[in-house]
Amino acid sequence: MDPTGIHTLWVNGALIPWDDAKEHMLAHTLHYGVGAFEGIRLYPQENGTSAIFQLSAHIKRLFESSRICSITIPFSQQDIEQACIDVCLANKLSSGYLRPIVFLGAGTLGLGNKELPIRTAIIPLHMDAYLGKTGLADGIRTTVSGFRRPNLDAFVSKGKICGQYITNVLAKRDAIQNGYDEAIMLDDHGLVAEGTGENIFIVRDNVIFTPPTTSPILPGITRLCIIEIARQSGYTVIEQSFTHDELWIADEIFLVGTAAEVTPVREVDHHVIGTGTIGPITKKIQTEFFDIVYGRKIFNETWSTPLQ
Repeated sequence: MDPTGIHTLWVNGALIPWDDAKEHMLAHTLHYGVGAFEGIRLYPQENGTSAIFQLSAHIKRLFESSRICSITIPFSQQDIEQACIDVCLANKLSSGYLRPIVFLGAGTLGLGNKELPIRTAIIPLHMDAYLGKTGLADGIRTTVSGFRRPNLDAFVSKGKICGQYITNVLAKRDAIQNGYDEAIMLDDHGLVAEGTGENIFIVRDNVIFTPPTTSPILPGITRLCIIEIARQSGYTVIEQSFTHDELWIADEIFLVGTAAEVTPVREVDHHVIGTGTIGPITKKIQTEFFDIVYGRKIFNETWSTPLQ
């Protein structure tokens, strides 16, 4: 059993005990990183139930990422969605985080080996505020990383692929080691791309900007939700690249993602952003987002899947 009390995983079509989840040391993905994964949130609802946020969108992207990796998942999208529900129910979770992952199992070593077992798993976890409760309330300190998002012709940016996270991991570790909460990564042209696990938005003169999906960014599911929420709230949102120094003169900055939710940035490389705390537009969007995910407000009925 996991120390937090989670006792059941879903692996290759079956619910199994936590301690029975084992994999051979020759698993291809362990050596070469060819695999796909997702991160999904489960939220308690205002009416006393629980719901998985953007379940279908996340599993659709899992299948797309797997196709990019030339992996054919041996289950349907509906099967995986139901498995996410089943593993939550089996663990009696009311809130938490799901990590679906598709990877290649053990066989002979070799980059071109295509005769490998395809493994599919869903791991439920407990998760608090990814960047801290204080970070959600008051903002986090960030640094612009020396690690870059690779050129679009050097990697596949539209998949959430295991092996491609190495530079993100190194950037995050480097930021923490230097006393920051998170790193902001530039692209190969020196333009702002994203955080290590989040998409980025800035606010200038009441207009919201975020890098376009033609940049080497992951087209985040939460990113798309925030764009819709902001526009519905009356704000202009422009998908446009911006430079490193535009971060320093932004009125507000916030990061969004499944784990990060909507986290304000109060500092970039010792440059205080705005008033040095959460800005009014970020606060409004964050409030709207939490009202939606916790079921206090219906924005789009397809966004949340109740456990049943």
